[in-house]
Amino acid sequence: MKKINLGITGCMGRMGQQLIKSSKSNKNFKLTTLTENRVINKRFNKIKPELNTEKAFKKTDIIIDFTTPHCTLEILKIASKLKKKVIIGTTGFTQKEENLIKRYSKKIPILKAGNMSLGVNLLMYLTEITSKSLNNNYLTKIFEIHHKHKKDYPSGTALMIGQGVAKGKSKNLNKIIGKKFLNKKSFPYGKKINFNSIRKDEIIGKHEVMFSSGKEIIKLNHEAFDRTLYSDGALTAAEWLIKKKPGLYSMRDLLNFS
Repeated sequence: MKKINLGITGCMGRMGQQLIKSSKSNKNFKLTTLTENRVINKRFNKIKPELNTEKAFKKTDIIIDFTTPHCTLEILKIASKLKKKVIIGTTGFTQKEENLIKRYSKKIPILKAGNMSLGVNLLMYLTEITSKSLNNNYLTKIFEIHHKHKKDYPSGTALMIGQGVAKGKSKNLNKIIGKKFLNKKSFPYGKKINFNSIRKDEIIGKHEVMFSSGKEIIKLNHEAFDRTLYSDGALTAAEWLIKKKPGLYSMRDLLNFS
């Protein structure tokens, strides 16, 4: 099998650094490009990071992006021009930015996921089934914890889980999102889905969705202990996407959940 030429954006970030390590041990990939939004006078795997330009990505087959929404859109503009495939692990997009991503996906294959973990995507699927099975007497809230460096809240994963709740009830998530709390020791249920986000220490990621009828509580949760969980998932997604036609895909498509 011919190796896939890989480009990694945000190479100085946590996920960028983990992807460099994971790609080195994955025989299906050849790391060809590393980029950052500033000049880096250091080499990784004998590769000097470049700025995000057409020249930087010319040799890549696929780009894995864990950066910021602004940077992601910059990457997509370049990728669509060069006809490169893109894995998006970045979170925190506005609805306008989400619409732009959909527009780019008509030109190139894009797989976008708030979380690349198999376990988290299974949690989302189970959340949807649970939400669909329970009647409207059950209220829902979602709790998540991440490291203190994470800026956006709720996390992309928490919103994915919220999407599972909404889909189970055949509703639009934007219409049933309730309050978004930050660093609260406790938070209430509401008529809509309330979220509570904790930013603490170096915690990789913990998510829990709770359904309460007042007589019982059903909890579904997932906790990550190793960041390679996400980099391995991103590389698996890249191998899958390389064969796809233009379109907007998710981990659910990769895992073939019905």
